[in-house]
Amino acid sequence: MTDDAYLFLVDDPAEPFGVPPAVVGPLDCMETPAVRAWLDAHDVSATSPRLRVVPPEDTGLITAQAERLPVPLGAEELSRLRHRTAPEALAAVEDELLAYRDCAHGRDELLARALGAGLAPDRIAELTGEDIATVRAAAAR
Repeated sequence: MTDDAYLFLVDDPAEPFGVPPAVVGPLDCMETPAVRAWLDAHDVSATSPRLRVVPPEDTGLITAQAERLPVPLGAEELSRLRHRTAPEALAAVEDELLAYRDCAHGRDELLARALGAGLAPDRIAELTGEDIATVRAAAAR
């Protein structure tokens, strides 16, 4: 396994392996001189239906004859790519986890603000569904 994701070309655009980079969203690597030169050398555009990208853990599945290029992805880019390549059931759970992360962001600040406003820790735990120990830990900060 490699630490890089890979861009690669498929012969048949109906090939289900990998995802077109445009589906993943903006990828910084697509604007690098190395990727631009590789695309030009293979006479394909960044939006070609033959162009695919896979995360590092899936690079071993690329056929030996496929033209390929390793590309580094940032953490957020890699997260988006993995989400797009996950089986549908996993993708649904990942969507829920991302939604949880988004709504839980700032949780400690909200708990501290509620405590500062004078709400009792027991009432905050009741309203948020958080464990009372978590609320009390926010009070101690």
